[in-house]
Amino acid sequence: MQINVSLLIWSSYIQRNNKIVNNLFFNKFPREPNGTIFLRTDQLDGETDWKIRKSIRFTQEYLSNNQQWKDLESAKVIANAPIENIYQFEGLFEVLDRSNNKMHREPLTLENTLWGSTVLATGKIYAMVIYTGAEMRVVMNSREPRSKVGKLDQEVNFLSKVLFGVMVGLSLFLVVLGGFAGRWYIHFFRFIILLSAIIPISMRVNLDFAKLFYSSQINGDKNIEGTLARNRNIPEDLGRIQFLLTDKTGTITQNHMIFKKLSLENGLYTPDTLNEIKRMLKRNCDKYKMPLNDVTKREKDCVMRDVITALILCHNVTPVMEEGVKTFQASSPDEIALVQIAESLNMKLLERDQNTIKIENAAGTMESYRILANFPFSSESKRMGIILQNFENEQIVFYLKGADTIMKDKVPQKQRGFLLDECESLAREGLRTLVIAQKVLSLEDFQVWKGKYDDACQSLSNREGKIRQVIESLETNMRLLGITGVEDKLQEDICETLENLRNAGIQVWMLTGDKIETATCIAISAGIKSQKQEIFLMKDLTDPVEIKGKLLQFGTMYDKVLVMDGVTLAVALEDCYDIFFDSATKAPAVVLCRCSPTQKAAVTEGVKKKTKKTTCAIGDGGNDVGMIQAADVGIGIEGKEGKQAALAADYSILKFKYLNRLLLWHGRLSYKRSAVLANFVIHRGLIISIMQAVFCIVFYGLSISIYDGKLILGYSTIFTMFPVFSLVMMNFWIFLIFFRFLMKILMLMEHSTILLFTRHFNVEEN
Repeated sequence: MQINVSLLIWSSYIQRNNKIVNNLFFNKFPREPNGTIFLRTDQLDGETDWKIRKSIRFTQEYLSNNQQWKDLESAKVIANAPIENIYQFEGLFEVLDRSNNKMHREPLTLENTLWGSTVLATGKIYAMVIYTGAEMRVVMNSREPRSKVGKLDQEVNFLSKVLFGVMVGLSLFLVVLGGFAGRWYIHFFRFIILLSAIIPISMRVNLDFAKLFYSSQINGDKNIEGTLARNRNIPEDLGRIQFLLTDKTGTITQNHMIFKKLSLENGLYTPDTLNEIKRMLKRNCDKYKMPLNDVTKREKDCVMRDVITALILCHNVTPVMEEGVKTFQASSPDEIALVQIAESLNMKLLERDQNTIKIENAAGTMESYRILANFPFSSESKRMGIILQNFENEQIVFYLKGADTIMKDKVPQKQRGFLLDECESLAREGLRTLVIAQKVLSLEDFQVWKGKYDDACQSLSNREGKIRQVIESLETNMRLLGITGVEDKLQEDICETLENLRNAGIQVWMLTGDKIETATCIAISAGIKSQKQEIFLMKDLTDPVEIKGKLLQFGTMYDKVLVMDGVTLAVALEDCYDIFFDSATKAPAVVLCRCSPTQKAAVTEGVKKKTKKTTCAIGDGGNDVGMIQAADVGIGIEGKEGKQAALAADYSILKFKYLNRLLLWHGRLSYKRSAVLANFVIHRGLIISIMQAVFCIVFYGLSISIYDGKLILGYSTIFTMFPVFSLVMMNFWIFLIFFRFLMKILMLMEHSTILLFTRHFNVEEN
């Protein structure tokens, strides 16, 4: 079901029958007790994972028949003004609750909305239209597409201007040669017309045909199956790339997480010790029906149970049964990977909705939890939290997981040293780290905090800021549970591909949101940094003078890889812009860590501006779109992060290794063939114009044509048409056949002409 307007979900229903009968609506579509549905947003943001959305809780619980819809006449929805951000919505639902004659208020967030161009994946809904027409998010985010012009086209345009100048100069010279006799200005314009063949007017048609052919060759190449040329204006630029700016996760790596290490304060566990972890979990689950019975003692088995329980509970993953097979749906593949790791340790996620989570522990016992609050992961917060209450012992626990740079300030001082040292150690091995912590809350503390949180959620001014402050007040004195280290496998044939690109003279820049240690390890293992090269590290620098000095020092080193973190990069882009790009562009490779999407786009623009060379950006996620659109050539990979990058790119591919053939084969051939084609067309026009100019000079500036009009037309179209096709397709045998065929025709025409002339002279003699 296609949603053509932006909606606010009132109530959701389970579909049991495809026929809709208005007066039997609730019989045909019984209410969904949890009020949740799934939707697909791939047409909006390119993400292929299903997203969960929730109905307004009051309408879902209160409405039971058609008559009660009349009670909503007093309902009111206050929503913020239309904005472009598809990930933000603030609103408030108000209605008079007739059961107690009190005003009911419920905050509305993004989870209560369905934007236009999204598709319902499950169930049916009742909804309220809140934005239409130009106010829809999809319309407000629509932009006039930026038309990229290839450098070959720019060079051809420049040559055309030069040839125009030559034409004007020759015409003026011929007028001077004639001594400005008579109405010389008329002769001047006649010379302009006679010499106009020097302007390659047919160049654009020929090049457009060539680009169309090159793009079809790329789309049909079985060696890079699935590759799609979305922009057919710049195939030659594929063969002129000198800077390749690439994302890491999902681009250089596969975004396929493999459990490698679990680090606790009392031990380090690897895949070789999985059986030991399973025994510890089962031992603790047999001993205690529920977790958190060891808050004071912190026994080894209990800590292990707590950290694995956090993995299976602290997420936004929903299990879905498809044809009898359980699959997981989530907005991030990372969360699914962590849930699968927990399931491999016999901690299983059974059910998940907006109110409850049910799991099966390692002893086979069911555990149920009530979701009291949920704080999803975002690129700004870099953490995810959830507050749960156990149904059996009513104990409330707050789980928090996130990046080490954020989590180090959430745990006690005595645990920070272990956290930082262990994260750095795991990152040196190329592992992605995740810090997990928890906090037990009393019922009184939670109720006080919940009151503040509800007030912040109902605010219509600076709601996000107020919510952030309330959440941060809870994220104090968290107890560190452990640190997970997962390996993101490298893409297939990544080392060979990068080596070929480097040998072709292409400089590789890796821009990633990961920490320096992880990015450096991936750069080494993927071959961005060779064994002979050294690393020049710039980390946690905030003084512009110090950064400038470091960059000037690096500018004198020609065989070192520059590695810089996001803090230093932000200062460098603001205060040392010219020096940064002057120095960095001389490096054989650059690794920029902790980059935001805005910084990625800014770096791409800077490289283009400073070097004046062709840049290519490649990525797989929505955070790479700015970088892809800023580059001369944007390439998107269709991966686990969806199709957002691929839809925004000039070329979309399925694997990173396809760059090898796309750039070094198709790109080189396109550039080479178009260059020869341009030379041929320009040379063809020069032949006609120079011969005409010589004729005019010999006859003292006479402004008459040396050619017959039909001869000019035949030469420019028929006689030189097949060489153009052969230059594009590079099939010499086709050119040879057509050329021989054409020569025979011309010889027959020449023979017929001689006979005609002979007959004409014979008649005159007679």
